[in-house]
Amino acid sequence: MIALLVSAIVSMVFTLLLTPLFARAFRRLNLGQFVRADTPTTHVVKRGTPSMGGVVFITASIVGYFVGQLAGQQRPSGAGLLVILMMVGLATIGFIDDFLKVRLKNSTGLSGPWKIVGSVIVGTIFALLAVNYEDPQGITPASTAVSFVRDLPFDFVVMFGATVGLIVFVLWVVLITTSVSNAVNLTDGLDGLAAGSAVLAIGSYVVIGFWQFNQSCVELANLAIASPNLYKCYEVSYPLDLATIAAAIVGSLIGFLWWNTSPASIMMGDTGSFGIGGALAALAILSRTELLLIFIGGLFLVITSQVIVQRIYFKATKGRRIWRASPLHHHFEMKGWAEVTIVVRFWIIAGLFVSTGVGLFYIEWLYR
Repeated sequence: MIALLVSAIVSMVFTLLLTPLFARAFRRLNLGQFVRADTPTTHVVKRGTPSMGGVVFITASIVGYFVGQLAGQQRPSGAGLLVILMMVGLATIGFIDDFLKVRLKNSTGLSGPWKIVGSVIVGTIFALLAVNYEDPQGITPASTAVSFVRDLPFDFVVMFGATVGLIVFVLWVVLITTSVSNAVNLTDGLDGLAAGSAVLAIGSYVVIGFWQFNQSCVELANLAIASPNLYKCYEVSYPLDLATIAAAIVGSLIGFLWWNTSPASIMMGDTGSFGIGGALAALAILSRTELLLIFIGGLFLVITSQVIVQRIYFKATKGRRIWRASPLHHHFEMKGWAEVTIVVRFWIIAGLFVSTGVGLFYIEWLYR
């Protein structure tokens, strides 16, 4: 518990105090935001705003996590380090994309296929490590079964055999990783929108991880809890550590959001959005709540779905649109909504999705 609290506080103080220093440094290095020609005209004023702000809160998250573990006199666990691996790995892809944009002064950056290749590499490494490493209790951070609130009977290895099943599992992890990271990236279009929504989504894993720790099969067995409670327990590797790294990320995002709200002093860039997506995907996989991410990340799903439908309709009708613009938040900008109004209302929607996800998580335990 001490580790969790210290991680959140340290990472939040880090971004609150140091984000302006990073912003000034990025400005001196001419690492400013490039505004696409097809975005609303109100975004022109954002041209030149320091980008790559994801570097700040990702660094803060890592520092906060390790300081928290030190304060709690605990060693970093494999589960916690795997979340950091996924977050940093995808953030690196985003950083390359951001760097190319600001240096070449265009919105192209890293091409789509190369982003996918990078995501596949990071996701594959994560999947193989997560399913082969065992903690002292013999539990692997990830399982080869599809999960909702906990592992479902559908296990890739059982269904397809060891070799093919492992390959299918890796593809499943890569699909989650690529989908979530791109969904968060599409949401990052207004000041504070992605950061605030991510605080809510990743914050849910602080609650989930802490609850799984209190109801851990290992902990209950050590305490000799009566057997009727054991069928409700969770087989998750180091759930408290997952809550701790989630708290560190949330703390860092809250501090960053102070400077990222409209008018933003710094943008998170693809470095931040891809990093957040990676962390969110990793937390879902390692906490065995993969399909629950449909609710926890519901806002990201809605925005991504709107982009897909708009693009399909645009091509099928040779130029006609359902909405005025995509992603969805730009549609409301084109309708004349104020940026702050859109962001706050989308935060409310994100909160409702997250509440539904956490509610389903608890209801499953209650009636199990």
